[in-house]
Amino acid sequence: VLSRVVLRKDGFTCVEPTAPTGEFTTPALRFDGNSLILNINTSAIGHARVEIQDESGKPIPGFSLSDCDLIHTANSTKRAVRWHDNSDVAAISNQTVRLRFELSHGVKLYSFRFEIRK
Repeated sequence: VLSRVVLRKDGFTCVEPTAPTGEFTTPALRFDGNSLILNINTSAIGHARVEIQDESGKPIPGFSLSDCDLIHTANSTKRAVRWHDNSDVAAISNQTVRLRFELSHGVKLYSFRFEIRK
């Protein structure tokens, strides 16, 4: 018998809402980089948004859920999050922040990372 198993890159486990819409907030973290990258699969009808909050949980101006461009029809290991069509988060790097994720309709979030993009 010959078998083959294929796993998505960094896709061993994921966060997925059990109701039509779900959300979670990360513990406080610090990052270095200028772009937030997601490993995400939104399915055909799902969508996601990300908010960057300060250490106390208040949205940082320009990075709220309502500022976030809707992430939909994505099946990517390198999807950059954008707020008003801008993915640059360098101005808040090295600060203590929290990330609030809003996921709906079967979105699977496998991982997130900050990186330096040119």
